Amino acid sequence: MPNTVDTNHSIRKPLIGVPASITEMAISGLLANTSGKRSIDSILEFSNCIPIIIPALGENYNFKHLLDNFDGILLTGGRANVEPHHYNGTPFPEDEIIDPDRDNTVLPIIREAIERSMPIFGICRGIQEMNVAMGGTLHYRVNELPGKNDHRMPRGENIDVEEIFKLRHLIKLTPEGSFSKLINNSELMVNSLHGQSVDKLASCFELEAVTVEDDVIEGIRLKNDSSFTVGVQWHAEWEPQKDEHLLARKLYEEFGKACYKYLDAKI
Repeated sequence: MPNTVDTNHSIRKPLIGVPASITEMAISGLLANTSGKRSIDSILEFSNCIPIIIPALGENYNFKHLLDNFDGILLTGGRANVEPHHYNGTPFPEDEIIDPDRDNTVLPIIREAIERSMPIFGICRGIQEMNVAMGGTLHYRVNELPGKNDHRMPRGENIDVEEIFKLRHLIKLTPEGSFSKLINNSELMVNSLHGQSVDKLASCFELEAVTVEDDVIEGIRLKNDSSFTVGVQWHAEWEPQKDEHLLARKLYEEFGKACYKYLDAKI
């Protein structure tokens, strides 16, 4: 599908910072800075921007200087959860997977990007990072809460990738919100691969979408957003080209437009 982001007004393509996760390599056991290929490809194809991976280096950055190099930030999903000490939550169990270097890289990036009205698109863990960075809190395990469903990915030896990312539950979009205006609809199906979720929403954000069955927050946007500061709980990078993922594709396109506008204001 051809890209619909208008790029005729800009000399070069925007550079999108994509903070990496620290993961253990299967063969050697060595640690690596990684980001999913689908996340990278979606920025290229649907936002028409150039993604650049930002290593998770903890606090070893001058974040103001770092963001001078970018025109937008993409926050991807990740296996580890944001550690609860960042929002005064109950400590994790000892066997919980954590990624402190990503936490300590991403949270300051979000605050700095919002300060300068730089576009941000947060996906899955990304929406949680956005909320925590700006003063919100998280549920540790949604499936353990009364009245909530299990939003985690399917498990089992014979589960393939199509099953993992299939459409799982219905979400409702805020009437007259930016999401509903993009697709001229009030509901849609999305995938679901998360254990944690947004609990108390940071005061600077407004709701864009929640699940129909159990009111889990699925979409947020910065209040009075002059750019594009958006987070979604589902994996929008999964097949945005398909009709059933129209909102995901539209969000990538709008993110791209905002990044071109941000770039144009710099040059």
